[in-house]
Amino acid sequence: MDSKNQYIILKTQNLSVGYTSRKSKTVVASNINIELSKGQLVGLIGANGIGKSTLLRTLTKVQNPIEGDIFINNKVLRDISPLKLSRVLSLVLTEPIASKNLSVYELVALGRQPYTNWIGNLSKEDIEITNRAITQVNIEHLKDKKCFELSDGQLQNVMIARALAQDTDLIILDEPTTHLDMYHKAYTLKLLQRLTKETGKTILFSSHEIDLAIQLCDNLIVMTDEDVISDEPCNLISKGVFQSLFPKDLIVFDEKTGSFKVKK
Repeated sequence: MDSKNQYIILKTQNLSVGYTSRKSKTVVASNINIELSKGQLVGLIGANGIGKSTLLRTLTKVQNPIEGDIFINNKVLRDISPLKLSRVLSLVLTEPIASKNLSVYELVALGRQPYTNWIGNLSKEDIEITNRAITQVNIEHLKDKKCFELSDGQLQNVMIARALAQDTDLIILDEPTTHLDMYHKAYTLKLLQRLTKETGKTILFSSHEIDLAIQLCDNLIVMTDEDVISDEPCNLISKGVFQSLFPKDLIVFDEKTGSFKVKK
């Protein structure tokens, strides 16, 4: 995919992320310049504790940047109101949902909250969009079940459907494959890949499933101790980026297979 000819949904300019207090400032990563194009599946990867969640929280306005700017649809993020932001950005977190006593349909329909009236009544359009999201994620057979009856994988799919029902240009997921087995990890990321193609939405997710991300993503954002690099997986492989991702005493990256292997 030629991202240069794609509409840019999100970009950063000289962004630094981290934490500030009255007495100190801790920079986790700096000089971040990335672009996410329309209809791309983008994986955010890196070692544990490298700052992936901090970057995602900053991109979603949960915390403020240390320096630099973030743009969504060419508008500065800090100037976008919470209501307007909820109509261009949807977020899927790993935290437990507030009430698992909701039905699947009710939870997905909550994605329409930015568009409903103050009473929260669903319009005909809201109902159509909710049903479409349920169909897109192939969970029609679950829509009458209570969320507490679902497996981790099923609940993750419901949360993805809720984000689709929110009908935003950009969907951001924080480690959507956590607690899933190998099959459902692959299933979830294949689902995200299909949704980008079918809907034209941009989907950014953080993950420790680097091998799967290399296979399925249009672009990857790689966080290392020295830099934050964004490019197509094949270009990152040829640049040797994955060779320096982890200490070499235990695992190595095999450029031929595009995967990590344990040293014998």
